[in-house]
Amino acid sequence: MDSDFLNVFTQPAALNQFLDETVIAQGEKKKFIKPTSSNNPKLEELKSVLTDWINTTLKEEHIVVRSLEEDLYDGLVLHHLLAILTKDLLSTLHLLVAIAKHFQPNLAMPPNVQVETITIENTSRGLKTVNAVEYITENKENSEAQSKDDAFDELFSRAPDKLDAVKKVFLQFVNQHVGKLGLNVKDIESQFADGVILLLLIGQLEGYFLNLRDFFLTPASSTEMLHNVNLALDLLTDGGLLNFSVNSEDIVNGDMKTTMRVLYCLYSKYKTKET
Repeated sequence: MDSDFLNVFTQPAALNQFLDETVIAQGEKKKFIKPTSSNNPKLEELKSVLTDWINTTLKEEHIVVRSLEEDLYDGLVLHHLLAILTKDLLSTLHLLVAIAKHFQPNLAMPPNVQVETITIENTSRGLKTVNAVEYITENKENSEAQSKDDAFDELFSRAPDKLDAVKKVFLQFVNQHVGKLGLNVKDIESQFADGVILLLLIGQLEGYFLNLRDFFLTPASSTEMLHNVNLALDLLTDGGLLNFSVNSEDIVNGDMKTTMRVLYCLYSKYKTKET
C-alpha cells in the first residue's frame, strides 16, 4: 500500500472520506494492515524473502517483481503460482507464505512475523472497527505453548530409555504388512520421509490399491515428497484414523515423534490384523 492509502488510518477525516468513496460498501467488511506495522523490520524481511523467491522462480520468464502490492494484484505474475485479484497486502502475504511453504519448504522465512490489523465494517449503524494482531508466519512460541503433552511427549522427554523398544514394535508392525511387497523398513526417521512406504502401508491395511499416477513412487524433490505425505495424511483423515493436526513438513524432515504419532494411528487399529 502506498503512503497516501496508509494515511487514511491516521486521520479520521480521511478515513470517513475513504468510506464515502464506497471503497467499503454497505454491509462489506475489509481488513488492512495498520500503519503502525508498516515499518516492522520482520515484515520487511519477509516481503524481501518472498519477492526474491518469486523472482528466482520466474527468472526464466524474465519477470521481475519489485512490489508485492503493485506487481501481483492483477494475477499476471502469479499465473504459475496463483492469481491475486485485489491490492490486499495482507492476503497477498498469507497466500505467498502458503505457496512458498508448499513448493519450497526449506525457504528460510523469518518466524513469528506479526502485524497489527484493523477490520473496518460499514454497517447501517455506522462505522465499526476491530483491532487485532495477526501472524503472517508461524507463531512457534504460541503453538509450542498450546500443544498438549501426549504419550509420545512423555516417551521422548521422560522415558527415552524405552524409545528403542517402541520403535522396534512399530518396525515389526510395519514390516509385517509391507514385507509382502518386498520392502524392509529399518529406520523410522529416514524411510518414511518421502511418504512412499506410508502410502503403501495404508493401502495394505485399508485394503485398496493406490494408483501409481496419484503419487511419486521415487520422489526426486521435497515437493514430490510433500505431495506423497500430504496424500497419506488426507487418506488417514478421510478414513477417520487421523483426528489431530500434523505438519507434513515434519515427516519430510524426518521428525521421529511426528512420524511415530502417525504410525500409531494405524497401529492402534490394525495391530491385531493378520497378514
